Amino acid sequence: MQKLKVSDQVVVLAGKDKGKTGEVKKINFKKNLVYVGGVNLVKKALKPTQENPAGGIVDIEAPVHVSNVAVVSPKTKKATRVRIEEKDGKKIRVAVSCGTVLG
Repeated sequence: MQKLKVSDQVVVLAGKDKGKTGEVKKINFKKNLVYVGGVNLVKKALKPTQENPAGGIVDIEAPVHVSNVAVVSPKTKKATRVRIEEKDGKKIRVAVSCGTVLG
């Protein structure tokens, strides 16, 4: 079971966007990368296409390494680690700082 899941609220711990929070959009487990909404935005030049005849420059989200993000605790609204516990034969994710079960 993984400690991060899509649609988790996370906070960035290091880099140019340190302190920003966002929602996990996509996870690449092979490369340990996470795409977070509204974080680590970079400019990308787009060629003109039939759908977008003007082309132009757009902001897209670049990936952030998994070690540079932490899950936001639902109670304290601060960064926390995640612990995997077994309850009724099922594995669940629990926030270490407050003990809240993460969905």
